[in-house]
Amino acid sequence: MTSDLENTIKSHHQQQVMKFYGELSQESRGRLDAQLDALPWSKLDALIEEYVVNHPVTHIPDDLAPAPYFPIKPADEKMAAYYEQARTEAEKLLRAGKVSLLTVAGGQGTRLGYDGPKGTYPITPVKNKTLFQYFAEKIYRFGQKYGVKFTWYIMTSELNNRQTIDFFKSNAFFGLDEDRVVFFVQGTMPAFDRQGKLLLADKDSLALSPDGHGGTLLALKRCGCLDRMKREGVEYISYFQVDNPLVSIVNPLFLGLHALGKSQMSAIMLAKTGPFEKLGNFCTSGGKLHIIEYSDLPDELAESRNPDGSLRFIAGSPAIHVISRGFVEQLTADGYLNLPWHRADKKVPYIDDRGEPVTPAEPNAVKLESFIFDALPLASRTMILEADREEEFAPTKNKTGVDSVESCMAMQIERDARRLERAGVKVRRNADGVAEPAIELSPKLIADDADAAAYCREHRIDTLANRTEPVYIG
Repeated sequence: MTSDLENTIKSHHQQQVMKFYGELSQESRGRLDAQLDALPWSKLDALIEEYVVNHPVTHIPDDLAPAPYFPIKPADEKMAAYYEQARTEAEKLLRAGKVSLLTVAGGQGTRLGYDGPKGTYPITPVKNKTLFQYFAEKIYRFGQKYGVKFTWYIMTSELNNRQTIDFFKSNAFFGLDEDRVVFFVQGTMPAFDRQGKLLLADKDSLALSPDGHGGTLLALKRCGCLDRMKREGVEYISYFQVDNPLVSIVNPLFLGLHALGKSQMSAIMLAKTGPFEKLGNFCTSGGKLHIIEYSDLPDELAESRNPDGSLRFIAGSPAIHVISRGFVEQLTADGYLNLPWHRADKKVPYIDDRGEPVTPAEPNAVKLESFIFDALPLASRTMILEADREEEFAPTKNKTGVDSVESCMAMQIERDARRLERAGVKVRRNADGVAEPAIELSPKLIADDADAAAYCREHRIDTLANRTEPVYIG
């Protein structure tokens, strides 16, 4: 340990992390040194004071109002013309290679009863393609459509990075160029006890946990991805999470509205199904766009209605964004993540002052996470576009029930059935109107409605009404 690092630790009154240093091998010392070196020491005391020693209170501004957004369908001819202009602009940007794709994929499939990175979970209803394969095939097809090779950035975690890379290698990157699939590791933050002391998970390791999806932005800088984007002429990042296979990874209207409006960060919104749906709420305060978490929005606001009976705070966030590269550079210019932190009280295993492992039965520590939506109020310009949840949002968070593997597969079947019907194909539906049997369209051939129409014309597909076995087109 360098004298500078030792002095830093002492000046912040965190000497307990060095208690077992003399017992460690050279390799173990190097591991602990690297973890300590990476800590944001210049901001640590302030973080502890604000978020650990004290409990931050969510303040709801008096001027909080529902955020404006562009509707799915244009409200008038002027808006319709603007939408067409946006799509035209987006096609130019896509063909010019100005867009990269970013998937947040640091989680494991634990809640799905699956031992492995969530992106390696089989999710399609007929062929059981994994989430990663499904996205890779979409990327391949959109690359064909726009005559480019997209660079796909995948944020992993320390826990699943090696497994994720090995999975792609064993599957030959699903037909994508290996050098166009870039893996980078999410940052971490240490856990603190209630007095603000750093906890050790072992004699040679801090108790570390992922720093939240907001950490994506700093990780992009630290791993050199922002520099690569700049070299490749990329100006826009399409951001989405790995557990939502329905997401439009390339949405020309969304991208075009972002670019025409000179937005720094834009968001997709879904009309909430009810006042307490577990989606963040898009709001404005002080002329800035904010997301207020569903648990923080007061009931009287959540339940407030417009004169026509619709919810006032109708816009919910599914965590789908377009972010300008320059904005990420601005937020991370000093090498830190300049976003607020969120406190979570958790049960964190640690070693005590005798070096003995302790597995707490109750929450004993504070973890800090950053959320990417907290970048919205820091942007000079923002934009929200409404999307149809049946076409865009099928999260896979649980094994069964709401937002589950079951619901996701069912929504994929229905989306593909509607896509075929819009292409003029007759689909068999039961008495409840549910498409049957299961239908799956390969995104490597059919990534949008235009593809579906062209494919069905070329292959003279006009009916599936007599099919009784699962249907796979691809």
